[in-house]
Amino acid sequence: MKIVLDTNVLVSGILSPNGPPAAVLRALLTERVTLCFDERIISEYRDVLTRTKFSFDLDLVEELIGFLEAAGSPTLASPLAVKLPDPWDQMFIEVAVSSNAGFLVTGNLKHFPETARAGIRVVSPRAFLDLLLEGQ
Repeated sequence: MKIVLDTNVLVSGILSPNGPPAAVLRALLTERVTLCFDERIISEYRDVLTRTKFSFDLDLVEELIGFLEAAGSPTLASPLAVKLPDPWDQMFIEVAVSSNAGFLVTGNLKHFPETARAGIRVVSPRAFLDLLLEGQ
């Protein structure tokens, strides 16, 4: 199953190893699901994870990003005409559509209004885990 992962889920999964975002990360790390990404997404992951406010070990950040790139599915995303409240979120919808991902997993559902999802199922980490358990 292919997914696109919003940066907030990645950060939350690292900060809180027992919550739903961490379980989504474990599904990626065990290759139960495949991450779809493009260079914009990887660049944002790197930018956010290396911010001093998080104090993450920079070597571990690079190791995680390297794994995500190696195990994931790079995508050449086409621009879409949808308008999102935060233009920085556009890349996640574009990659999801271009890669035929089953889901975009985010902690900010309000950033992806129903009318701007371009047919992509946008779900919370908890909802994604429930769907994963159901085999969808």
